[in-house]
Amino acid sequence: MNWFTAFLRRPPIGWWDLVDILVVSILIYEILKLIRGTRAVQMGLGGCVLVALFYGSRWGHLETVNWLVRNMIGYVVFAVIVLFQSDIRRALAHFGRAPFFRYLAKAESAEESVEELVVASSLLSSQRIGAIIAIERQIGLRNYIEGGIRLDAILTYDLLQSIFLPASPLHDGAVIVQDDRVAAAACFLPLTVNPKLSKELGSRHRAAIGLTEENDSVAIVISEETGSISIVVDGQIERGLDTDELRARLRSLVLQRHEKTPRREVQFT
Repeated sequence: MNWFTAFLRRPPIGWWDLVDILVVSILIYEILKLIRGTRAVQMGLGGCVLVALFYGSRWGHLETVNWLVRNMIGYVVFAVIVLFQSDIRRALAHFGRAPFFRYLAKAESAEESVEELVVASSLLSSQRIGAIIAIERQIGLRNYIEGGIRLDAILTYDLLQSIFLPASPLHDGAVIVQDDRVAAAACFLPLTVNPKLSKELGSRHRAAIGLTEENDSVAIVISEETGSISIVVDGQIERGLDTDELRARLRSLVLQRHEKTPRREVQFT
């Protein structure tokens, strides 16, 4: 009980201690969110095994195991840096795109992204070129990005139009947009199993619905048969939008504004 008595005799926790704990908690949460669904998870589990071996060997007086673990730690750090340099670079870029830093960025950038999406959708619709564009919001879409072709290119309507041209090798699949960049193309999304959906909806619409059922992303779908523009949120589809309606919906959803735009009734039959 000595450790418990010593714990009770610790100095009182102040405001700065709470801030310190909060910052560390946020960092741990962001790191866990960042490595979720990637190979870094296995690396983290391996690190936990090493930590368990280190303290277990000290508790069990296994001097050889303890010496081996102590001498391996330094080499493991360098191995992690070499093997996961791309993941580390992506993690630093992710923290640079954190909400705190987004407030410091220009608001015009988000407006331009919405406008690029609207113009691209309008051009694809006029040419009756089928397309599906998934827009990432709070929940990451890394699992789907890693299954497609990475681009990490600046978002422009010319790029989106060229991707979905029938002659393009990337047209089969979805484009995933992160902020003002096209993260990946030719991404395959999960199809919904909702039995109430209309039989008129094709695989693109069902993929968009299936994606938004699993997370908070927004999907734009252009029908290849009719050229109709649809937007999908939370597993619900709004069909037959014109350019102004699409712009208004994207501004309210992607820019997270507080004004509410009229929402159409969703019909599944």
